[in-house]
Amino acid sequence: MGKLHRITKMIDFCYGHRLLNYAGKCRYLHGHNGRIEVDIESKELDQLGMVIDFGVVKDVVRTWVDNNLDHCMLLCKHDPYVPILQAQGEPLFLMEENPTAENIAKVIYQQASRSGLKITELRLWETPSSFAAYRE
Repeated sequence: MGKLHRITKMIDFCYGHRLLNYAGKCRYLHGHNGRIEVDIESKELDQLGMVIDFGVVKDVVRTWVDNNLDHCMLLCKHDPYVPILQAQGEPLFLMEENPTAENIAKVIYQQASRSGLKITELRLWETPSSFAAYRE
């Protein structure tokens, strides 16, 4: 396979969610202290000897997460709680799909990719022992 360099940037944030059509406890509104791990790989290093500057990854991912997800309730746009929470002025991030860890990881990955990052894999740790990963 040859030589390959990889960097990982970790970003922490807080969010709430609930899952629709789910029989377990996650059907209720609840929160998580999430951790994102962003992996970027390259066969070659740049002129400074880097895959990419950690600060660039932080600027792209952290800024978007802070502006859109941090301390927000992540809900499916079809959730019946949406109008109630909107009427109360609660910060919401509405998703097309159920806000599972898998779908949240995909949303973050896709947003970062649209911003120009060439991510190898993105992991969202929902708890200290459970994560979902997404790659394209």
